[in-house]
Amino acid sequence: MSLLHNGNNQLLLFDLDVTGHHPGYIQHLVKYWCIYEIQGNLNVVVSARFIGLHADVVNVASEFGSTNVNFVPISLEEEASLKPKDSPLNRAYRAFQEWNLLGKYTGLLKPNHCLLMYYDGLQFPLSWRANFPCSLSGIYFRPVFHYSDFPEFIPSWRERFWQWRDKFILSRTLRNANFNTLFCLDPFVVDYIDIFSQQVRAVPLPDPVQIYNYPDSQLEKLREQLEIQPNRITFLMFGAFRKRKGIEQLLDAVALLPSHICHQFCLLFVGSVAAEPLVYKRLDEIAQSLPVQVVKHEQFVSDQEIQPYFQIADVILAPYQRHIGMSAILVRAAAAQKPVLSSNYGVMGEIVKRYRLGLTVDSTSPMEIAKGITQFLSEEPSQFCNFSSMRDFAEQNSAEKFATTVFQHI
Repeated sequence: MSLLHNGNNQLLLFDLDVTGHHPGYIQHLVKYWCIYEIQGNLNVVVSARFIGLHADVVNVASEFGSTNVNFVPISLEEEASLKPKDSPLNRAYRAFQEWNLLGKYTGLLKPNHCLLMYYDGLQFPLSWRANFPCSLSGIYFRPVFHYSDFPEFIPSWRERFWQWRDKFILSRTLRNANFNTLFCLDPFVVDYIDIFSQQVRAVPLPDPVQIYNYPDSQLEKLREQLEIQPNRITFLMFGAFRKRKGIEQLLDAVALLPSHICHQFCLLFVGSVAAEPLVYKRLDEIAQSLPVQVVKHEQFVSDQEIQPYFQIADVILAPYQRHIGMSAILVRAAAAQKPVLSSNYGVMGEIVKRYRLGLTVDSTSPMEIAKGITQFLSEEPSQFCNFSSMRDFAEQNSAEKFATTVFQHI
């Protein structure tokens, strides 16, 4: 039954992660709950750190004058005991730790439905524990078992194992009598899940982005603050610059470019490189040895302030390394009507190609990335993009549609 038409809602959101998409997803759901004055109670179980780091999310309900939304942090002791997600063994152990915490807080708060905001992290214990005091649904981020049907996918032995593992665990999860809806951020996996089960609904879920409008004068001010040189084509890389995002392959690609190409563009890095300190050294070396302009803006950027960086850029970089799942980078780029240079791997590659969002390359190869950069500098964006299709893709992944989909199917 849709929560929009149920007067006795006792809903629990469970999410112990504090970074990335997690705060934004919770914010979208809380905001929707308040705007549409859904009856009942919404309890959000989060880590103790979440309360301090994301006061803007925690305060959404009070801004709307809503009194039926409650953030419930786990205890500091419980949080301290959680294993880090730094190895397969620790991730597996943590999954059962989180499952036990879910059981504890479900017992305390007594919801009639619980939404697992990150199903992937709890799927293993869920597949083995049959009994639960309320119905469950979950958001599935990174299915991989269907990637073999993508034209350019050549699985490694590790990926073959992941595919077998995911099929096995999913088949068990979908037999759980308490589980009723699996929301899928990968739209291509829904038909495959329907084959596994007639009991559990598989629902494609938008990857939500809240777009805020900024006047041209503010965008021009941002360009000036960043000191981007005139007549440069700006390539933006946004987020935490970890190895899996392809930062090393990108820098290797730039080093391959001839001088006359480097003169034409600016590399704009917005986000944190603290996790990869050697990136600083590489960036400085490139800035000193090549005529490419390198601009670093290393600081946290709030959700409301992100989109202007996409608007002032000419090309958005997403050279992720064999990344499983979607990325909001694609949605933000499409909303700004800017082409992406993306990995050709998995669902990201498929979406870029099907919606004509830009160019896809083998992002494990610096040479292929360099070819892509050169192509953007020598051809018009209309050669790679369908701007109408980009607009449609962005609209399909609005925060409003994300929240509407969730509340209509749980």
